[in-house]
Amino acid sequence: MEHIQTIALTPGAATALQDKPADLQIGQASQLLSAHWNRGGNLLVIGAIGAVTRLVAPLAQDKHSDPAVVVVDARGEHVVPLLGGHAAGAEQLARDLAAALGGRAVLTGDANTQGRLALDAFGEAWGWTRAGEASAWHQLMQSQAMEQPLSLAQQSGTTLWSTSAGSQRLNLLDGANPSAALSIGASTDAAACRWHPATLWIGIGCERNTSESLVDRAVASVLAQASLAPEAVAGISSIDAKADEPALLHLSEQHGWPFRLHNAASLAKVAVPTPSEVVKAEMGTASVAEAAALLAAGDGAPLHQPKQIFHAEPGEQGAVTVAIAEASQAFAPQRGELHLIGSGPGALELLTPDARQALSRCVTWVGYGLYLDLLEPLRRHDQVRVDGQLTRERDRCQQALEMARAGTRVALVSSGDSGIYGMAGLALELWMNLPESDRPLFQVHPGLSALQLAAAKAGAPLMHDFCTISLSDRLTPWEVIERRLHAAAAGDFVVALYNPRSKGRDWQLQRAIEILLTDRPTTTPVVMARQLGRREESVSLFELASLKPADVDMLTVLVIGNSSSRVMGGRMVTPRGYPGAALS
Repeated sequence: MEHIQTIALTPGAATALQDKPADLQIGQASQLLSAHWNRGGNLLVIGAIGAVTRLVAPLAQDKHSDPAVVVVDARGEHVVPLLGGHAAGAEQLARDLAAALGGRAVLTGDANTQGRLALDAFGEAWGWTRAGEASAWHQLMQSQAMEQPLSLAQQSGTTLWSTSAGSQRLNLLDGANPSAALSIGASTDAAACRWHPATLWIGIGCERNTSESLVDRAVASVLAQASLAPEAVAGISSIDAKADEPALLHLSEQHGWPFRLHNAASLAKVAVPTPSEVVKAEMGTASVAEAAALLAAGDGAPLHQPKQIFHAEPGEQGAVTVAIAEASQAFAPQRGELHLIGSGPGALELLTPDARQALSRCVTWVGYGLYLDLLEPLRRHDQVRVDGQLTRERDRCQQALEMARAGTRVALVSSGDSGIYGMAGLALELWMNLPESDRPLFQVHPGLSALQLAAAKAGAPLMHDFCTISLSDRLTPWEVIERRLHAAAAGDFVVALYNPRSKGRDWQLQRAIEILLTDRPTTTPVVMARQLGRREESVSLFELASLKPADVDMLTVLVIGNSSSRVMGGRMVTPRGYPGAALS
């Protein structure tokens, strides 16, 4: 959720504050709302919805220009998107606020109540840009509300959205189709209402110090001639000798288009329809514009528009060559988000508000099927899930990262806390390997770990120094694991054992018990917690010497006490050593 930029209070409300922020704005409600009534802005109003409705009524114009107006009651229990539900993002803002406050988003829009995709808003979460006249979108949404049959034609971008429950009433068409009411692709003439994934790469070659106006005009002309949308441009590309070309740098900055560079040797390997010996003699490659466009777009990309050469008009200088290729995958990392979600042990009431808010924000959930099943009651009709296999962690991380690079808001789900034996580390390593310009937003959302819940269920076994050790040797050599077990035993740490035993690893736990018994009593208490946070949950206390490995599986976490840990009244405690608190 975006940071709050301005806080404003009425004079009456301001009197309740003893320490007022220096930038606090105080004024009548009507004046404050009028002053901040900006297109594309967000207004969060705390008060009665009837009073707010009367205040904003004189300011409201239409759904395409009004800001998002969200009303929250004084207790933060109900969050209502009053205006700008789709176009301004008020519905998503309401969901984010409700998740953060532990309240309820009250959504009364037609698409939400009828379980349909909001056709004028859903593409934003996938990283697409909306285009078309406001009147055409208004007519489309009216047709959807009246449940008229609607066809959607898609030429590019991910089709994963079509697996959502909300898309099932649409008639989906492949490729361009004149009968479609809505299109997804790069073309400007496919339909009156359009979503544009960023799939186009513009290759550009130019003389040194070519005028900015000439480059701008050339790019706009080639896009228009090919009926391609500027909103569908992923970036521009050229030879590395043009890294400091002022007109290309200006074009990149002006539109927010990434600027990819390639050396002459790489460009020379690309087969192009119109190579030039003149260019080869000067640049070391027979093609710059076409080859650069194809290289940036990736393997198998079609050349949408062969190169065109534009010369200077009066008042300009230089010459520029432009070509356009289309990638099979969109590229919009500046819009994409990758959220690492710790879903906790499983029960929804144990999901942290931060994780719940991130799940609400993300349109795609990626994770192991069992973990996604536990979260299924929270998934909306516009959200999709991508199930992965338990041992294919790298594949899941790479898939989620690629989706986010395409502009999608993605949740990558781990059980417990994603930063504790979860997916956060691997995903972050892959993210770090990307060039800085290719990185989507990356954020880790903490979850309740099995270690914490096991300790809470058993009493207070973690009151002194403790460590966690995974007994899985799939990624860590057993020699390293055994060395850590010896160190934990010698240091008298409370030890939490993750991944203690599986069908393919049935001897490691017994060896771990033997190592720990070398430095602590046979009566050392052990918490055996299985299926935490789920219906099958069981938490038992044992002595270390009597623990039976056959009773333990991968759904179990063990907390093994240190030499001072005790059990009394069915509870386990590891004394912290406070004066006067010794156990008798």
